[in-house]
Amino acid sequence: MGAIISLPINFVGSFVASSLGGCCANAFSNVVSSVGSSSLGTRLLYAFWLLGNSLLSWISMSVNKSFLWPDKTCTATGECGFFTVHRLNFALSLMHLLLAGLLKNVKSTKDARAVLQNSWWSLKFLMYIIFIVFSFMLPNEFYIFFSKWVSVPSGSIFILVGLILLVDFAHQWAETCIEHVEAEDEHAKFWEIVLVVGTSSMYGVYLVMNIVMYIMFCHSDCNMNETALIINIILSLLASGISVHPKIQEANPKSGLAQSAMVAVYCTYLTMSAMASEPDDKRCNPLVRNSSTRSMSVIIGSIFTFITIAYTTTRAATNTAFQGNSGNGEVYLGDDLEYEGLGGQTRSQLRYEAIKQAVEEGSLPESALHDSTWLGNINRDGSMDDANDDEKNGTKYNYSLFHLIFFLATQWIAILLTINITQDDVGNFIPVGRTYFYSWVKIISAWLCYGLYIWTIIAPIVMPERFEFDEY
Repeated sequence: MGAIISLPINFVGSFVASSLGGCCANAFSNVVSSVGSSSLGTRLLYAFWLLGNSLLSWISMSVNKSFLWPDKTCTATGECGFFTVHRLNFALSLMHLLLAGLLKNVKSTKDARAVLQNSWWSLKFLMYIIFIVFSFMLPNEFYIFFSKWVSVPSGSIFILVGLILLVDFAHQWAETCIEHVEAEDEHAKFWEIVLVVGTSSMYGVYLVMNIVMYIMFCHSDCNMNETALIINIILSLLASGISVHPKIQEANPKSGLAQSAMVAVYCTYLTMSAMASEPDDKRCNPLVRNSSTRSMSVIIGSIFTFITIAYTTTRAATNTAFQGNSGNGEVYLGDDLEYEGLGGQTRSQLRYEAIKQAVEEGSLPESALHDSTWLGNINRDGSMDDANDDEKNGTKYNYSLFHLIFFLATQWIAILLTINITQDDVGNFIPVGRTYFYSWVKIISAWLCYGLYIWTIIAPIVMPERFEFDEY
């Protein structure tokens, strides 16, 4: 009797729950689709996906539990957490590799394959879940081999990508300021102040960080920290001196202290971060001795690290340093309305000819030829496209390259979380990157960054024939 009475109640409850669940899922899908309809929104969604996967991996490593076999005993070295981290990032990397292959040579959202990049999020999430299940079917020995021969080299490449991105940004920032100053318009004085104050401020911060490193981390028996500090100062002075050398200035007048200041402050930050990341077994890292703030600093530092990686990934995937001035070459002219009496030319073609003429006359920069926002969004039948679709006439970035860089990022996160990690007295969460391995990675990355920057300013002298386009 009780079962009969409860039947309609359970039915109504199940109906309401399923209806609410369906509505929520539909609303979420609509929100994701609307955000993903623009190139920026799509990149942000992939970045949040990477961030979520990173946080899940971090919690798995910290908890060190076997999710599929709860009764399994895990070793103190983090066996369950180690392989769970590699399985989660292996699954996400498989999805990005698959998308990289499927989206090769996509030039605009008119390509039917573009929907895989900008929508179908439910299908991609289902693929991700399937790959996770598949990853747990592989033996542990596979991940030992994979981490050694794939994850470590891929993580190294990802670090190099970040350094190239920083050097490229330093040149772009300085050259933008110089171009506005040389324009001698009403804003020239403002940009001159920005250039001078920005450069001076960065060198000031560079000096303060070196002093802080010497006081806090360069005690007795801290040979690694002392060596890193001395080499950092030598390389920063060398980079600054070369950037203002007369021969360098003759080959590249826009080279100067602004770029070297940004590189110096970033590399000094890397060096100081390396010292703050090292274990305290030699009493060289006082930041980890305060137990009252230790757990919070571990959590905040780890989340900040993952956000930085996600940002670097999305920024690098769309940077011109990796795909040239235009990912698609000539501007893409889609189907448009034709106008009688104008030679059958379309509106987009008329606009393109006008902008091409303005570029030839010097009224507009050459980059305007690669800007497709002015092409409009009119279909052949006169209907309007989605206003959020900013890639109808040409993609803003290379889809395949985008997913390949995300693949590199997943491998770097896997290595970052599992290399030489031990569960010490940090509480419930493992500190991300608090190992000598990660400290040396940061220190060597700073040295490589100096090397990359120095090469970019001496390359016009070493290979002048490669830079003849600057004169044009």
